[in-house]
Amino acid sequence: MSGSDIMAYSLSLEQKTAFAFVGMLLVFLGLLIVRCFRILLDPYSSMPSSSWGDGLEGLEKGTFEYALT
Repeated sequence: MSGSDIMAYSLSLEQKTAFAFVGMLLVFLGLLIVRCFRILLDPYSSMPSSSWGDGLEGLEKGTFEYALT
């Protein structure tokens, strides 16, 4: 390959931007895939240990009477 052949294969600014954007999307997709597999392998580690009714006093958990008052 001579110097003129290398210049013929150079990318334009739009192509470089498109490749950079696609590369960032692929990295983001890879991170999401890793996160999803971690959740699938150990689903209970991502769940909070407290429930929505922990702070209620005087009412039984599971009732919605506190919302009516």
